[in-house]
Amino acid sequence: MVRIGEIALGEFPLLLAPMEDVSDPPFRAVCKEQGADMMYTEFISAEGLIRDAAKSLQKLDIYDYERPIGVQIFGDKIDSMRQAAAISEAAGPELIDINYGCPVKKVACKGAGAGILLDIPKMQNMTEEIVKQVSVPVTVKTRLGWDESTIKIVEVAKRLQDAGIKALTIHGRTRKQMYKGEADWNSIAEVKNHPDIHIPVFGNGDIDSPEKALKYRQKYGVDGIMIGRAAIGNPWIFNQIKHYFKTGEKLRGPDIHERVRVIRKHLKLSIEWKGERLGILEMRRHYSNYFRGLPGFKPYRTRLVESLSPGDLFDALDEIANVFGVKQVQVS
Repeated sequence: MVRIGEIALGEFPLLLAPMEDVSDPPFRAVCKEQGADMMYTEFISAEGLIRDAAKSLQKLDIYDYERPIGVQIFGDKIDSMRQAAAISEAAGPELIDINYGCPVKKVACKGAGAGILLDIPKMQNMTEEIVKQVSVPVTVKTRLGWDESTIKIVEVAKRLQDAGIKALTIHGRTRKQMYKGEADWNSIAEVKNHPDIHIPVFGNGDIDSPEKALKYRQKYGVDGIMIGRAAIGNPWIFNQIKHYFKTGEKLRGPDIHERVRVIRKHLKLSIEWKGERLGILEMRRHYSNYFRGLPGFKPYRTRLVESLSPGDLFDALDEIANVFGVKQVQVS
């Protein structure tokens, strides 16, 4: 049984990665329904929380169906991060996660996210202060290093463990790589299998199929896997991986009716959470991913991204189910 503090996550948990503008409550709802064991909020600016910025505060919205869930925060100032951790804990998550991995220029080049990998003592000090501030478990998501010449992930893991974190997720790339190239899971395994590391270590990067998930589980010995981009438009991947682990058989992908059912749920929750206009606008980024590989989808996509009427959108989705369901089209 893998545990983060007292949080039991099963024998080999599958975690949904925190993704900016993606892993909001509506998206988390469909991923939870499809088997995600642990989820995180979008990363939240510590300075935004301290200033009571509306967008940052809204990201603290947590619903009981999502649990267990962690709030992920980022920032470059230790005192701000400590205050943000206290504000985040008040929202009632199971844990606080620190983002030491975001590679985006506006974050990393200001010393937050992956930028703190250039100052490991500061990283340890910041982590210690956050651990002291809150009563819930603190975890970290990070990368291998800033670039190839600064990879000190074993030292980083030891220092973070000494600082009091209860679990560590490692994305197997450097900040310089961004999301390019192949993730280096050998370095993740080096941390997991080090005799001085006693906390759960989760791997992240490139897991996009049940077969790869099983291969990496067996080869690298991690305690669980975090899935990010592969879940966009495909929340079914969590149950597909679990089924493959259990039976060795690959589940057939969801048919068009199942896809439409989940998209309808996602859209409905998006409207309820964000309001009609914003909920509709922010769903537009998801349609192409949900219907990836569907031949003849382009005219329907145009309807979905141009309409501002909930009724029209739900009618279009029903039409997609009826038209392509009759054709028995299998989505790739």
